[in-house]
Parts: sequence; structure tokens; C-alpha cells
Amino acid sequence: MKCIIVDDVPIARKGMKRLVDGRKELELAGVYGKGEDALKAMEEGGIELVFLDIQMEGISGVDFARQVGDEVMVVFTTAYSEYAVESYDLNAVDYLVKPIDPERFDRAVDKALQLSRQRRAAHQVEQPVRGDGSFINVKSERRYVRVRLDDILYVEGSRDMVVFQLKESRVVSRATVKGVEESLPGERFMRVNKSYIVNLEQVSAFDANDILIGRYEIAIGPTYREAVMGRLLGEQGK
Repeated sequence: MKCIIVDDVPIARKGMKRLVDGRKELELAGVYGKGEDALKAMEEGGIELVFLDIQMEGISGVDFARQVGDEVMVVFTTAYSEYAVESYDLNAVDYLVKPIDPERFDRAVDKALQLSRQRRAAHQVEQPVRGDGSFINVKSERRYVRVRLDDILYVEGSRDMVVFQLKESRVVSRATVKGVEESLPGERFMRVNKSYIVNLEQVSAFDANDILIGRYEIAIGPTYREAVMGRLLGEQGK
């Protein structure tokens, strides 16, 4: 499982790296002292788990967790136990108080590994399957539904569910936003925040903060803003 460490205290980063290196199931993909740098690195994808300090200069751990979305698991690390309730509101895998006990760290990693296995099993055969270029096959309940790309306004994800908002109906599927993103042609569809993919051809208006698709208003995420505005303004190749 690929993971990263985000903490603005050098000695804390060093201690966490030593713990991560002791678990063969974990592949450390990066160590960051600033949340902004970690968010930029995560845009490439592939990170499943973040060991995240809550109190940091710049973007806080709480704001960081809100931006990465539910697809990425978070284990909060902090010297302040009063943040525990807020961490669970963000559906963190676990909450570790510094100095971190190695056995307590191992339990947190075991929870993350178990959750990862459950997610992979649940989505093994339920991600959309691309058709002939004009449609995708979406698993909804016990059967595949053929969804025409021209009919898709946007896709909304929440945890392990996605909703395809179509012109005249909705299709709900047990899948992930990442899996849907990989199934849709990038020249027509683009992820605009952690939970939404939009059909660029259906955009009726936009500014630096929001996109309008008919009566639907969708926020542009801060880490996606530059790329999204570039596409919408025609400044980047499709």
C-alpha cells in the first residue's frame, strides 16, 4: 500500500518514517513538511494512505483531509488529544497521539490494510466498463446499465458510491470516483474536485470557483482550479 507522511516537525517525520519502514506492507512514496506540497504530489494518484499531522503551518491537517476525499485513507497524528472527535467526523481510519507507541501504530496500519482489502473486494467487478466510445456500462445493483456519454451531466462520488446524473434520470453504482474517471474519455470529462467529474460539453457557465451545468452548481476544488480553468478557457490541450 502506497503511503505518504505529512508533518511540519522534522523529528516527527523521522520517527514516523522509521515506523513505516518497519511494515513491509507499506510503500513510502514521500515525506512532506507542508500540506500544500503533499497535495500537489498526490494529484498524480496512487496514494492510499496518509499519516497526517493535524496542526501544521499553512494548510491544516483537517483541511488537508477534507480536500483529499474519501478515496484516500487518513491516520491523524498529533500531540493534542482534543482533536480526536473532529478526526472521526472526517472518517479518519485512526488517531495516534504523539509520541506514537509502535504497537498502537501497528493497529492503525492493520485497520487501514483491512479497509483497503474490503474496498478492493467490493469494487473488483463493479467499476464502469467502457463501450464503443459512445457509452459505458455501469453496474447498478445486479445488472449493467448502458449509459450514453452524451447523456451524462456529471458524476458525483461519496465514499464507495457514485451517482451518474443524466439529462433525464440518475444511475447509482457501487464504484469509486477514481474508477469512473479512468473509464471516461479525458477529452470530454474532467474531475473538478474530490467528488465530482463533469461533462465539459455540458458546462453552461463558470468562474474560478464554480461550474454551472443547467440548474446544477458544482464547486471547483482548490487543487484542481488551475487545470480546470485552463481546460474551460481553452488554454490547455485536450
